[in-house]
Amino acid sequence: MARPGNKIIQAKLVLLGDMGTGKTSLVLRFVKGQFFDNQEPTIGAAFFTQILSLSEATVKFDIWDTAGQERYHSLAPMYYRGAAAAVVAYDISSADTFTRAKKWVQELQRQGNLNLVMALVGNKCDLEAKREVESEEGEQFAQENGMFFLETSAKTAQNINKLFHEIAKRLARACPPRPAGVNLNSVTRDRRRKAFCCLG
Repeated sequence: MARPGNKIIQAKLVLLGDMGTGKTSLVLRFVKGQFFDNQEPTIGAAFFTQILSLSEATVKFDIWDTAGQERYHSLAPMYYRGAAAAVVAYDISSADTFTRAKKWVQELQRQGNLNLVMALVGNKCDLEAKREVESEEGEQFAQENGMFFLETSAKTAQNINKLFHEIAKRLARACPPRPAGVNLNSVTRDRRRKAFCCLG
C-alpha cells in the first residue's frame, strides 16, 4: 500500500542465474509467501509484481524471472534491458552455479547501465552441510563488482524480505524526489539571462 505523499518508483527487476539456483522460489517466497520443494523449471521467463512501501518511497517492482537453461540465454537481454535492478543468484551447494553467476555479472556490466542496482545472492543457505561456495567468496566478488551480497534460503525464507528491501532502499536513494510545482525564481532568472544575452 502506497503511503500518502510518498514518492512512487516503478522499477523493473530481473533475476538471472543458472537453472536450479532457486530464482523462481526466491520470487514466489517474496511475492506470495510460498515455497514448493519441486518447483518446475521456468520456460522463457515469468512475470510478477510486488509493491514495497518504505519510509522514503513506495517501490512498485515489475519482476522478470528468467529461465536458467542455456537454450534460453539468448532471450535474457530482452528482459534485463532497461532494468533498474538485477539479482544474480547462485546455489551455495554448487560451485558451477557461482562460476555462471560471475559470467552473468560480467554480461550485465558490458551493457553499461551504470545506475543498475545489483545484488549477488547465494541461495539455498539451508544446505550448509553441502556448501561448495564459502560466503567470503561471494562477499569478495560482490565488493569487487560494486554489488551487495546476501545469502538467502527460499525454503526457510531467510533474508528474502531483507534482499528486496535493500534493493528498494537503494532504488529510493538513486531516485531523488522531484520538487512539486515550478520554481518561479529559476524561471525569472532564465528569462533575465535570455534577455541579457540578446542585448546589443
